[in-house]
Amino acid sequence: MGFSTSLQGQSSHEALLARQDAEIKLLETMRRCLTIKVKSDREYASTICSLTMQGKKIERNEDLVGSLIAQSWKDIMDSIDQTAKLIKQQADSIEAIVVEHITTLHSERRRARKIYQEEQTWLNNQFQQLTDDVARKKLEYQKNLEMYKLMRSRFEEHYVKSGRVGRKLDEVREKYQKACRKLHLTHNEYVLLLGAVTECEHDLRTCYLPSLLHRQQAIHQEFITSWKTILQDIVKYSDFTTDKFQEIHRRMQKAVDCVKPVEEYRDFIGKHRTRPASPIRFIFDENLVDDTSGKLLPNKLTVDNLTIDWLRNRLTELENSLKATQQSRQNPQYPSENNSDSKISILDYSREREELRLRCQEKKLQRQVDVIRAALNELGCEELPLGYDLSMESSFADSPSISKKNTVADIGLFTLRRNQRFMTIFRSPFKSLPIINDTKDGTIRSSSEGPTPKADNTLPVASFRISHLTTNQKGNGNGGLMEEEWFHGVLPREEVVRLLVTEGDFLVRETTRNDECQIVLSVCWDGHKHFIVQTTPEGHYRFEGPTFPSIQELIRHQWLSGLPVTSRSGAILKTPIIRERWELNNDDVILLEKIGRGNFGDVYKAQLKTCKTEVAVKTCKVTLPDEQKRKFLQEGRILKQYDHPNIVKLIGICVQKQPIMIVMELVPGGSLLTYLRKNTNTITQQEQLRMCKDAAAGMRYLESKYCIHRDLAARNCLVGYESIVKISDFGMSREEEEYIVSDGMKQIPIKWTAPEALNFGKYTSLCDVWSYGILMWEIFSKGGNPYSGMSNSQAREKIDAGYRMPAPESTPDEIYRLMLRCWEYEPEKRPHFDQIYTVVETLSQAYL
Repeated sequence: MGFSTSLQGQSSHEALLARQDAEIKLLETMRRCLTIKVKSDREYASTICSLTMQGKKIERNEDLVGSLIAQSWKDIMDSIDQTAKLIKQQADSIEAIVVEHITTLHSERRRARKIYQEEQTWLNNQFQQLTDDVARKKLEYQKNLEMYKLMRSRFEEHYVKSGRVGRKLDEVREKYQKACRKLHLTHNEYVLLLGAVTECEHDLRTCYLPSLLHRQQAIHQEFITSWKTILQDIVKYSDFTTDKFQEIHRRMQKAVDCVKPVEEYRDFIGKHRTRPASPIRFIFDENLVDDTSGKLLPNKLTVDNLTIDWLRNRLTELENSLKATQQSRQNPQYPSENNSDSKISILDYSREREELRLRCQEKKLQRQVDVIRAALNELGCEELPLGYDLSMESSFADSPSISKKNTVADIGLFTLRRNQRFMTIFRSPFKSLPIINDTKDGTIRSSSEGPTPKADNTLPVASFRISHLTTNQKGNGNGGLMEEEWFHGVLPREEVVRLLVTEGDFLVRETTRNDECQIVLSVCWDGHKHFIVQTTPEGHYRFEGPTFPSIQELIRHQWLSGLPVTSRSGAILKTPIIRERWELNNDDVILLEKIGRGNFGDVYKAQLKTCKTEVAVKTCKVTLPDEQKRKFLQEGRILKQYDHPNIVKLIGICVQKQPIMIVMELVPGGSLLTYLRKNTNTITQQEQLRMCKDAAAGMRYLESKYCIHRDLAARNCLVGYESIVKISDFGMSREEEEYIVSDGMKQIPIKWTAPEALNFGKYTSLCDVWSYGILMWEIFSKGGNPYSGMSNSQAREKIDAGYRMPAPESTPDEIYRLMLRCWEYEPEKRPHFDQIYTVVETLSQAYL
């Protein structure tokens, strides 16, 4: 018996909200009463202290020397005085611990109620939206049905009056055909929508709602556990050790022991139990198709000349959307904030809601794709030329005679027969039917303007252009495209734009569009222009002019001839941009073993073919969008211009083919954080000072280059030979004196980041100084967790209120003072890295 199965009804939700309100009121009452108790206990203790002071002032004390009575009285007064001090001490404890705990619990309880109410409102809105969507589509169906009936009656009237010919009859026939097509399309959309919303409603009712209630039960029970702890603390600080208080204490303890979180809501659930929520049934209204002569069937797609093109295009759209949704499910983008507060994680429904949304979207799309595919396959549409008539109402026209072999009886519906590898199509009584044209760019377009141009009224079959990239384009038998220095492989578009700066600069690269590999010519001309190399059926290559058997010959011709790539663009090739010296060939790097994982992909230990040097290689996932690949390459672009013993060295980048890789020197000791935690018992203070000195030297160099690291921490430093520390991981770095964040704060390491960056998104080198202070704390705590026991939000609030971490054990006073200077709230008061390096170097020499 639990929330998820017993409290799904609306009355249960209202009762649960009322229960939460009552618990919040109870917390407020407890806090108020305990505050009064603290005040009363302090006043009582103060009165007793005054009493004992009076009791110790014995008159004629000199006459009572050696008196056992006087000594006993003095001892009694001392004991009473100790009792008063104990009462005051316990009152202080109640205020500092119990009342504070109640205040925190009260705040969390209010937040939990608010989140639950928001989630419940969102869920109700989702159910209402599904119902509204169906109602709107049904209303549209009814309107189109009325128009269809009106046009059909007019057509019948004119057909009877005018016979088989006449301009007026053609106009009425065209309007009737248009109304018929619109009705059929609306019918199909109605069918698809019913299936989709049914899937979505089922997931909301059977997955999300029980999960929401289950999480609520876990939250409630966790609150009861905390509540029980508060009651235990009250008992603890109310025990005065006398028989009377011990008896009271036993009664209170017995009352507390009766509190069991698992049993807390048993009576509540039993009293407010409701049945599981009934499913919302989405049923096709069969009255809509009563008057369509059997052409439209409930819950069946209508596949005919009125809908075939729409269905094919719709199928393509759905398949693309389905693929994008599946990729989103496989590679979820969640905030990387490391939050250890279990209550916060329990209250966070965003990930589960996003997963539900993607799963629901995937099911809706898959259902519609399956329905359309089944309908098309049932009629053999994979063999049907676009634009042919699959079914058409012909109640008011005789079936035309095409040939004796193909004559069939008029049954009110033109039928499709597939006897061998081809189909025999009967002409429609309507003169204006869609024509499918093959456009210049290879896309298929539909035209319905005017009658078919052919005398026999047969419809043209669309020709399909299949674009592909042959293996020759990758250098196999094509003179080796990768050997050309102006070929930059899979370099992202943003990087290409960065390289092309002068009119006429050009390079060739490879890209992927719709899972199809293509070769692209990029030119700086009136901005930046990108031309896809076209492939002819004979396997040659071209733009607008002549064809060539290889891409190299095509590019050389375009370059040497001085002709525009296309007449419309006017772009002329002048200067080929060759690969930069640090662009390596992917085949020159041999990946050996995986040694880690980064934000964009895996990290490998590797070897360079040419010199057998071992290196570290960061890879970028092939499936990431170009924007993410650009961010990945940003680290390489920053590192390539730096040369310092305390900065990890870049060897090169590999962009000739997927995956894109950054090749760096292999630093054998791994991350500084791991090194500190593994060698806790052997690291000396002198070694800790040298680590701080190395990091300060590297950051001083970066500061001189106007580079803001933004993610300085022990996890992003590496330990090399002889324990030298090197700054690494420049994925968040910026080469600016000041940088303003405008893309959100999702990936920011909260506990390492300066307050001005968190509050205003403003980064300078002095933000790195704050992070360096945290790094020093990590080094001297030997890999400790900053702000241990605090969530990110709690640490942030305490820092703003003036809190600073205490010094780790055995930290020199000078180092802790330097940490505090790095943690000055006002950035202008912090030292620069040049000053920091001088201080740390001086201390390092002093401890030799």
